[in-house]
Amino acid sequence: MIRRVCVFCGSSPGARPAYAEATAELARLLAGEGIGVVYGGGHVGLMGVLANTVIATGGEAIGVMPQALVDREIGHTGISELRVVGSMHERKALMADLSDAFIALPGGAGTLEELFEVYTWAQLGLHDKPCGLLDVEDYFRGLVGFLDHAVDERFLREEHRAMLLVEREPRALIERLAEFEPRAAAPKWIDREER
Repeated sequence: MIRRVCVFCGSSPGARPAYAEATAELARLLAGEGIGVVYGGGHVGLMGVLANTVIATGGEAIGVMPQALVDREIGHTGISELRVVGSMHERKALMADLSDAFIALPGGAGTLEELFEVYTWAQLGLHDKPCGLLDVEDYFRGLVGFLDHAVDERFLREEHRAMLLVEREPRALIERLAEFEPRAAAPKWIDREER
């Protein structure tokens, strides 16, 4: 059962209005389903759109932010709760602990780094929570293509590639996260027995 979803997304709004529109739609759907949101705690960019929409729709938005970023005055003061931590490492660990699933929206290096950390943890069997990409306007097309290439080149198992759910519409992604059934973790290593 998914009680809270961790959403990784940009601290900038991006070049297309569709990014903010999809973020707001996802926020409304999650709040409407009674699913809380855990996110990076900012009031700027897509993070701000996400949090503001969740709160305006009567949902729960928990932000997690290191003190250094709070000191830069980018912490959201109007959310359900802002948890202040000492480092980025603590931030990611707490966000993961508070959440039952993960979604990445368009964003930059930080969004990708956060997603790939939890995706790698799933690959290693450190958790069995679903991970998804909301591929708004084909934003992640190159990334998805790269992962498929990594499978072809035998650096990523097909089973591990399939663990990252990809959808273009928020409702479809939420449904796939809810239907996700963890499987026994396949060994990470490919062709290890040949050495």
